Amino acid sequence: MLPLIAVNVVVVLVPAASSVYYSFTDWSGIGGANFIGLQNYAQLLKDGEFLNGLWHNILWTIFFLIVPMAMGLFGAYALTRIRRFQLLFRVLYFIPYIVASVVNASIWRSILDPQSGIGALLHINPLGNPSLALWSVEFVNNWAWWGFLVVVFLAAMSGISPSLYEAAEMDGAGPVRQFFSITLPGIRPTFAFLGLMTIIWSFLAFDYVYVLTQGGPAGSTDLLSTVLYRDAFSNLQGGYASAIGVVMALISAIVVVGYLVLRRVRKWEI
Repeated sequence: MLPLIAVNVVVVLVPAASSVYYSFTDWSGIGGANFIGLQNYAQLLKDGEFLNGLWHNILWTIFFLIVPMAMGLFGAYALTRIRRFQLLFRVLYFIPYIVASVVNASIWRSILDPQSGIGALLHINPLGNPSLALWSVEFVNNWAWWGFLVVVFLAAMSGISPSLYEAAEMDGAGPVRQFFSITLPGIRPTFAFLGLMTIIWSFLAFDYVYVLTQGGPAGSTDLLSTVLYRDAFSNLQGGYASAIGVVMALISAIVVVGYLVLRRVRKWEI
């Protein structure tokens, strides 16, 4: 284990500790850094771009906790009800997830193009309209993401004893009643775990936004990750960007601690 521990220390622990240190400085990303205490964190509370990105991250998280999770549950449950071509559907659902996000985003940028794509047919600019841009990026990301949830939910559902469904059918329970009375309780730990990971990944989302809109138009698709990237590499505010990164890490830590507490209280095995 020593080589693995050494690699993790070098590529995870050291950069993380450096980020925490630089978050208390006015480091530009080049040269030395001057310690300025909590000034970066105080500035975050007044930074419109940061607050805008945080709000969009919250909206992003809500969307991915509802739409992809519901689609994944429905898709997985539908696959459990069929006996033929189940493997084919699983592969078709999963293909968008394994394709590189940059490739997916580039393809969808062409599809949504207002000059030659869907935008031209509908006379809209999905990625250029501030009121549509965030929803459009979420749609594209969800297109690639929900198939992964289908596969995970399906694996969890396959672990539920068929005798429970047989007994429910004998009692006259239909598919909907079986889903809410047997399937959902049976996969609750997996559902909670995927909810946890969805929240964490939502606050780390970057690739689809950057490729499709780079946070525009007019900041309508900015997330904390794009604000951090712009401050670090365009504005040369490495210390300030580090503070944003620390805040993102703290949000994830709070979510993880909450999940661990809930798991202990509920006595989940996962």
